[in-house]
Amino acid sequence: MSTVLLVDDDPALLEVLLAYLEGEGHAVLTAGNGLEALPLLAKADLAVLDWMLPGLSGLEVLEQARQTLPQLPVLLLTARGEEDDRVRGLDAGADDYVVKPFSPREIVARVRALLRRSGNRGQGALEVRGLALDLERRTVTLEGQAISLARLEFELLSTLMQHPGLVWTRERLLERVWGTDYPGVDRVVDVHMNTLRRKLGDDASEPRYLETVRGVGYRFREEA
Repeated sequence: MSTVLLVDDDPALLEVLLAYLEGEGHAVLTAGNGLEALPLLAKADLAVLDWMLPGLSGLEVLEQARQTLPQLPVLLLTARGEEDDRVRGLDAGADDYVVKPFSPREIVARVRALLRRSGNRGQGALEVRGLALDLERRTVTLEGQAISLARLEFELLSTLMQHPGLVWTRERLLERVWGTDYPGVDRVVDVHMNTLRRKLGDDASEPRYLETVRGVGYRFREEA
């Protein structure tokens, strides 16, 4: 049984989603605003956050969560349907994004998929040119210094690093890492790759690790 934190200022919606998630077998924590949500994040296996919360917004809660809980799966709920808003939410660290109105069954399915992916743990370790990735402990170090990666960034890096030289299209990465499509958000892979590169200090024009294959996708470089 997983613990899901559900944060929304609409009591009726909270009640409906609570019933569906508990019916799925989850333990559910609820909060009606961002300040109430903050101390509950560490107790959850997954968070479902409404963007438009009173006081501290869902996006602000998400940004704070990523500072201390980079591996926590977060599903963002919002009425903001524009592409720029979706990219902003994903860039802030959301693992998935649902635009209102939505079906409670869709939320349950997305929660199930996120928990399934976050529960997958690889075994072993990889080290290439000073970059070390531990699949079991889910840690990354660069020249001996720890690098803090969000869950999706870790999954992207591990996917590419385990298949050096193999070119991954954006569509294949979406399917492998996100497990679902994001209609109208073609930039989501690029956004996370850019963030990953910044954290690794990798120059896109002269990449040491992550190489862009123009018009196709990305690959992990086989040679220095």
